[in-house]
Amino acid sequence: MKKICLTFLFAFILCCQNSEKHSYTFYYWRTNLSLNTTEKETLNKTNTPYLYTRFFDIEKVNGKFQPIAVVTKDETFKTEKEIVPVVFIKNDVFYDITSEEIRFLANNVFSLIQKKQKDFGFKIAHEIQIDCDWTAGTNKEYFTFLTKLKEISGKQITCTLRLHQVKNSKLSGIPPVRKVYLMCYSTSSPLENSSRNSILDVPTLKDYLKSVNKYPIKIDVALPIYSWGIVTNQFGKHKLINALSSKDLENPNFKKIGQDKVQVLKDGFYFGNYLNKGFTLKVEAITDDQLNEVKAFLDKKLSDYAIVYYHLDGKFVSDHKF
Repeated sequence: MKKICLTFLFAFILCCQNSEKHSYTFYYWRTNLSLNTTEKETLNKTNTPYLYTRFFDIEKVNGKFQPIAVVTKDETFKTEKEIVPVVFIKNDVFYDITSEEIRFLANNVFSLIQKKQKDFGFKIAHEIQIDCDWTAGTNKEYFTFLTKLKEISGKQITCTLRLHQVKNSKLSGIPPVRKVYLMCYSTSSPLENSSRNSILDVPTLKDYLKSVNKYPIKIDVALPIYSWGIVTNQFGKHKLINALSSKDLENPNFKKIGQDKVQVLKDGFYFGNYLNKGFTLKVEAITDDQLNEVKAFLDKKLSDYAIVYYHLDGKFVSDHKF
């Protein structure tokens, strides 16, 4: 009995050490920059000086590069954290793009970042992060863009890394950066008919990351804390409603038909969407147990990594321990 107790105590101590050894911060992914009391308190408890903040997206509109959903800021967004700009670029931007267009794009991305930093008076970090789901068909052009952006900005350029880009690294290619941020979520499509949690299915993630320890670039890790609802109509078509939680399903017009799943009993507007009677609504969320299992798995694969949680929102952070 004494030996069993000592073994359990050792395992408990080891678990606690593993959960505490990683520095962490957050992504900020809302279009209007604001911070409520919960978000400020949570951010102030982080043990890194950075906040990874989405500035804008880049899409191709009528054949031209276009910044989309550029951030605005209100007076509540005050922090001593260094702001790391994050720019999401749609993969199709890099199809049929010329060398001159790549340089033009890099110049304009950096110019808009600089403008927003100056307008908002941010404490500026020496890093710019690019988020793009590049493929084997766009990797050459995307990697050239990353190199040009580094030359133009003089900043450290980092980028996100998706699960399939790890598993198929020979086909996807290795980006020309010193560090990548591994997105440990979106393990499947929420628009599929599946019983798995599409945000994070741990067995699926482990399969994708069997050889992550062989990846030749320094890896930090992005972990999910968000949730959403999946609406399904009578024809099996799906639609996403962001930021729903199980508490949102507590409605007299909903009938519980499963774990975190309800059926709509009355036509009406719910969460800004018109839902008909008979539609089903399922909430997918992330638990601390899931996150701890992922961290325990990665601890065996990676020698050291920092964590960036996606994303800083009072509705999400209050459900987790960091």
